[in-house]
Amino acid sequence: MPRPAAALKRRGALKINVEVECTPEEARRAMGLPDLTPVHEKYVATMLEMMDGQVRPEAIEAMMRSWAPMGEAGMTFWRQLFDAATRK
Repeated sequence: MPRPAAALKRRGALKINVEVECTPEEARRAMGLPDLTPVHEKYVATMLEMMDGQVRPEAIEAMMRSWAPMGEAGMTFWRQLFDAATRK
């Protein structure tokens, strides 16, 4: 028979700590998260091409719009960030 919550509180709380050693990859799999490695690698490659001057900033903006629709305020932030980076 389950005990009422009030009776459990009178006895005191039980605190349990569990430490798990695993790699980030193992943690991702254990939590059921998707593997975004291919997306990350493509993003990094595109950013490196842009830094080398091989990709137009408009292409990066279009790519970011398709990945994370952040609204106009978010896109303004990224545009200003890229503009500041290219002025140097």
